[in-house]
Amino acid sequence: MNHHHFDYIICGGGAAGLLLAYRLCKDPFFKNHSLLLIEKDLKNTNDRTWCFWESRKGDLEAIVHKKWDRAFFGAADFALEFPLAPFQYKMIRSIDFYRSMKKNLKEFPQLTQIKEKVSQINKNAVTTEVQTYYGNYIFSSIYNPKALYQQKKYPVLLQHFVGQIIETQKPCFDSETLEFMNFNVPQKGNTRFMYMLPLGPKKALLEYTLFSSELLERKVYVDAISDFLKNYPTGGYEVLEEEEGKIPMTCYRFDLKNSPTLLHIGTAGGWTKPSTGYTFQRINKKTKELVDFLKQNKPLHKFGKRDRFWFYDLLFIDVLAKDNGSGADLFRRMFEKNAPKTIFNFLDEKSSFQEEFQIMRSFNIKQFLGALLKRIF
Repeated sequence: MNHHHFDYIICGGGAAGLLLAYRLCKDPFFKNHSLLLIEKDLKNTNDRTWCFWESRKGDLEAIVHKKWDRAFFGAADFALEFPLAPFQYKMIRSIDFYRSMKKNLKEFPQLTQIKEKVSQINKNAVTTEVQTYYGNYIFSSIYNPKALYQQKKYPVLLQHFVGQIIETQKPCFDSETLEFMNFNVPQKGNTRFMYMLPLGPKKALLEYTLFSSELLERKVYVDAISDFLKNYPTGGYEVLEEEEGKIPMTCYRFDLKNSPTLLHIGTAGGWTKPSTGYTFQRINKKTKELVDFLKQNKPLHKFGKRDRFWFYDLLFIDVLAKDNGSGADLFRRMFEKNAPKTIFNFLDEKSSFQEEFQIMRSFNIKQFLGALLKRIF
């Protein structure tokens, strides 16, 4: 027996790699298949927060840290507080996710886990700094933005942010209502908003977020959070935790780097929703679809396909890249002229043609027509 050969090799133990490993191990179909998971980090810190909405009880409910049934959207001359029903907005802390996955994965003897750094992936081989491993199929969530920035066909924006969990001296937050997007911050030629998840009357996660191409100095994000909190009678506050992130927002064809035996997953596979930066729930959905796909014994590059929602996102990113300061107006129009349920269905890519037409009518048609004509010609 070759101890360096596996049926499946997963490179990267983040959300995509861990969920795929867990779903493969849990499915009886793959009980006699060998699986290798390679991750270079220990994953023992709370390095990020994942949020998503769903309309029913999910399969990760046990590690959901907090849920909200109401939300607020704010922009210039417009404010809307609304019930999220039939959805709930949910938050998972990465440390809880990592611990849960590690505990569950220990139960499966067909899985081997190693802490090594991947240096090269070539056809059916994965080389680390220690050893070369061979697999029938390889899945990689290792994100390398080099090719993304070398091309010019698809604009690249970033959802970048610094987030702080703070605790105030006085109770000042409505712990049942999240601030989904609050554009009532200086825009400065970009798309900038505050995102706030109240964890209790005296505790909240605030993220100063931009949809733009350039990162800022850390001080700019921190100062913006501080300025925003001046609107609240905090009595002073303490920063308990801090996180930062930069998520690619692009319709670049990550999938073109797939092959019959290699599939890129997670952000590296283009699983991030280009127009919003949301990734976690799409990973949750796509790993389930991928497990079913693997049972059909088809080449990996046949997994997934572009649809009309990819094209909607393409036009949206084209518009936002050309006029980055228009983001607040685009989102305001959407929330002003459509029911929240319709918007979330649309962002979930579960909307009807009629709902999509209604949302398109909300925008400045000239902006999107210009982007469409540029794409066609």
